[in-house]
Amino acid sequence: MPAEVTWEGFFDASCILGMLVAPNHSSVSVAEFGSGYGTFTLPLARLTAGRVHALDIESGLIERLSVAATKAGLDNVVPTLRDFLTDGTGLRDESIDHAMLYNILHIENPISLLDEAYRIVRPGGSVSVVHWRSDIPTPRGPSLSIRPSPAQIHTWLSETGFSEIHDVELVCSPYHFGIRALRTAD
Repeated sequence: MPAEVTWEGFFDASCILGMLVAPNHSSVSVAEFGSGYGTFTLPLARLTAGRVHALDIESGLIERLSVAATKAGLDNVVPTLRDFLTDGTGLRDESIDHAMLYNILHIENPISLLDEAYRIVRPGGSVSVVHWRSDIPTPRGPSLSIRPSPAQIHTWLSETGFSEIHDVELVCSPYHFGIRALRTAD
């Protein structure tokens, strides 16, 4: 991770959240896979009274996020130190309204992560994906050779069981693309 101020300069987090998370934020519960500095966690926690489960494998980042949430008076943030790639999220089946997978699907087995997101999102809930574009130069991000394309993510989401998969033009983040999908009622 680059320095926090550098990292946050790549995004307009509030704008992205407004475009990708459920339109009515007032009580949505969320699981964020790889919360990092809390770039998206903290702005989302200000928009919803629902729990925001911030999952990350880096203990230092979880500690920083916990302190930042407390300082901001955000008691709905649940920072959780967890290797969700190996151990899953630890959340109950169908217990979350929305899952956020931002800049993470370049991992070796993205389907397993999407399977976990599908498991925890309730029927009628949604998932959003943000990733670094591979069709333009970007100031940061994983190697171009491992960046998934929007078409690849559409395929993965469909294979996992998500439907109504839509690209969302992130006008507020020129280096990224966004996708939103639903878990339809079974």
